[in-house]
Amino acid sequence: MRHNRLICLAAMLLSFGTFLALESAYAENSSPVGEKFTQVDGMEMYYEVHGKGEPLVLLHGFFSSGELWKPFLSELTKDYQVIVPDLRNHGRSTNPAGTFTHRQSAVDVFALLDHLKIKKFRAMGFSTGGMTLLHMATSQPDRVQAMVLFGASSYIPAAPRNYRDLTFEGFSADPELKLLKSQHSRGDDQVRELIRLWYSFEFSFDDMNFTPPYLSTIKANTLIIHGDRDMYFPVRIAAEMYESIPNSYLWIIPNGGHVPNFDEPEQFMKQLQQFFHGDWDKNNAPR
Repeated sequence: MRHNRLICLAAMLLSFGTFLALESAYAENSSPVGEKFTQVDGMEMYYEVHGKGEPLVLLHGFFSSGELWKPFLSELTKDYQVIVPDLRNHGRSTNPAGTFTHRQSAVDVFALLDHLKIKKFRAMGFSTGGMTLLHMATSQPDRVQAMVLFGASSYIPAAPRNYRDLTFEGFSADPELKLLKSQHSRGDDQVRELIRLWYSFEFSFDDMNFTPPYLSTIKANTLIIHGDRDMYFPVRIAAEMYESIPNSYLWIIPNGGHVPNFDEPEQFMKQLQQFFHGDWDKNNAPR
């Protein structure tokens, strides 16, 4: 039971080893922080704005919050205005509707960006955040200039539908899960609701259901980062997305799970910056 709960946890968050390494490399963030709430699609959405420059949107995974991205901020705010929302029912955002879909999550984020008067932007999304970005990049393709998808999928295969061991007691007993619990402002009830919403994905078949022709409408330069040992989304799905999305790049991490562990965070950040700056486009012919 405990092993399966931790597998579920690993599938929704960046590994602690990765975070500790990144936090060590980029410990200080001197950029001013703007913490705000806004009414979005019937909910109260919490978001932060860091730094100045071109907009860069960071979307966290399921069970997490915008806190996921803190280790990246000091480096990213050197070049970008970073927008970090808490998705519906996560962190400090509410969810009166009592449902969660990646399609609605995309609508929510677009509403926030409209509120901030941001038309075009770059973005990074982990797992659920990346799947939200797929909806954004297909529904309003001219707005997403470039995006990085970590451990995302164009559809939900059989494997994640079969995990049934994630419990509230697991969140309360495990030290790592307690850390996740601390990210959600409404306490135990919010965590129980997230677990209920997580299990609802088992019966969801039309939310994440992107065919190759649909993915081919994406205009954003896209970097797909995927572990070759991802227990939720097999590497073949990442390869299928790479084949379907024009102007895409595929970075397979050897021995990487749903959350690839980057041994050299400084090199990892350098690669991200090169991608966002368009350096890869200059040095490599399109497929």
